[in-house]
Amino acid sequence: MNKQNPQQPSPDVSAWLAQMSDPKFWTSLQSQFQQFQPQLQGFPGMGLPPGGGQFDPSSLARQLGEMGASLDPAELGRIQQDYAQQFSELWQSMAASKAPAITDRRLSAPAWQENPYFAFQAAAYQLNSRFMLSLADAVQGTDKVRHRLRFAVQQMIDAMSPANFLATNPVAQQKIIETRGESLTKGIAQLLADLQKGHVSQTDESAFEVGRDVGASEGSVIYENELFQLIQYAPLTKTVHAVPLLIVPPCINKFYILDLQPQNSLVRYTVEQGHTVFLISWRNADASVDGATWDQYVDDAVVKAIHIVQEVSKQPQINALGFCVGGTILSCALALLAARGEDPVSSLTLLTTFLDFVDTGAIDVYIDEMQLAMREQMIGKRGLMAGRDFSSAFSSLRPNDLLWNYVESNYLKGEAPTAFDLLYWNADSTNLPGPMFCYYLRHMYLENALKDPGRLVVAGEKIDLRKITAPAFIYASREDHIVPWKSAYASVALINAGKRSNNRFVLGASGHIAGVINPASKNKRNYWTNDKLEADPDAWFAKATEHPGSWWTEWASFLAKHGGRKAAAPKAAGSSRYKHIEPAPGRYVKAKADKII
Repeated sequence: MNKQNPQQPSPDVSAWLAQMSDPKFWTSLQSQFQQFQPQLQGFPGMGLPPGGGQFDPSSLARQLGEMGASLDPAELGRIQQDYAQQFSELWQSMAASKAPAITDRRLSAPAWQENPYFAFQAAAYQLNSRFMLSLADAVQGTDKVRHRLRFAVQQMIDAMSPANFLATNPVAQQKIIETRGESLTKGIAQLLADLQKGHVSQTDESAFEVGRDVGASEGSVIYENELFQLIQYAPLTKTVHAVPLLIVPPCINKFYILDLQPQNSLVRYTVEQGHTVFLISWRNADASVDGATWDQYVDDAVVKAIHIVQEVSKQPQINALGFCVGGTILSCALALLAARGEDPVSSLTLLTTFLDFVDTGAIDVYIDEMQLAMREQMIGKRGLMAGRDFSSAFSSLRPNDLLWNYVESNYLKGEAPTAFDLLYWNADSTNLPGPMFCYYLRHMYLENALKDPGRLVVAGEKIDLRKITAPAFIYASREDHIVPWKSAYASVALINAGKRSNNRFVLGASGHIAGVINPASKNKRNYWTNDKLEADPDAWFAKATEHPGSWWTEWASFLAKHGGRKAAAPKAAGSSRYKHIEPAPGRYVKAKADKII
């Protein structure tokens, strides 16, 4: 296992700090501003890294060739000509004191227009951004190469925004004057504090404590092993459905995304509907489990939890819910049990879950044979995938929203981040065992093997998702960039293969997390239903009915239908064999990733 210093800042922050502390950055601003040549010099006035140099077509062609891609010289010439013309028009407009059109929302404050220098900074940045993206879009190569190239270019564009640097951010400079330096003092203090944490603060982390403010639903831990704790939540109704619900949350980040606060807790909502809820709390992996495998997560965790819930509830079948990778693990477990001749669930709910990894969304840029082989060499047999690496990767998918706007507000403007439970959860990262993680990437993301009957062997059994015959509620979020909704829709063809009418697909608004955590009480957003499952997801959506509000109510009706008869609520958690160990949320969820790696 590679030990890492928890005080080490993230790569994005390190790069930013290195640039800000380099004297060449400050002295280069004026010289770059004076270099108004038609050829691209970089991002004028934005402080390219030292040695940024001039645009070199031959170097670009050589680098593209190494990637198995190319750029038509004629197309390159056309793009350069367009750029030169637009740059000339911009310079003439500035010389004539005409304010340029600024469309970037991060550069929309009046201060960017009030001074010609900053107006030019903003306009030149926009022009150079368009030029770089035009180059990326003109590249000829495979879809994956072009996608990764455009992603890399967008990362650079977002990082080089003049809003990210004090020398080129008039709003931050104006605030320093207005506060007589207080904003700068606060910004430096917040930067130093974040360096100690090793990440950029997105929220006031002191406002929350797991078990007190978030993850606070009452319950008991009734079982634990080296991989997970099993929580049983206390009832909130006098009677409950006899058939309980087991929730399998993602092992990437922590379970309390489903139990943030009472007003937006899916756990509490389900308990209020009269269900006995059990939930897996995954261990934040440390050196003691750094050799754990995918098979163990399926058999020693989810299968074990299913059997315990059956025994405690005295029910031959239970309801089961899996969220994201938790849904993938749960589906593997159910297929494994089917191969063993067991039929343990009355219904299955999958929330933003991949079973067919046909389109892996934005995360695809990080997954290819070369990167995976390197990861397997490092941690494939033993080691940890660090939570901070997950955080950096996911933040890079939406860098302006999840990184750079906080660099600007926290450090340059000295604004303290507000308290937001979802962002607190987002920063509370988890480590994963290397062997389990590498198996998941190779066999699911890279090879898409789970969808093929019998192709994967888990815990000694060939996995066939078609053998899962429980009625299924399959939910996806329309703007999900982690699990694209059409990939989630593909699940309807994989389970209940002999009776697809047992499957129900519901599409919600918003993204991967906000779409799922959409409390019924707030009556926000909308969702779509269509009981006829078309072969093509677009055809399904074209005939779907739109409903206002949360999909939770739709799911509650589904779950009640499979909840069985009503019975008196249990007076105590567990059983004579599975007894109270400690109050929910338990120890495992409180372990901090950067403290145990």
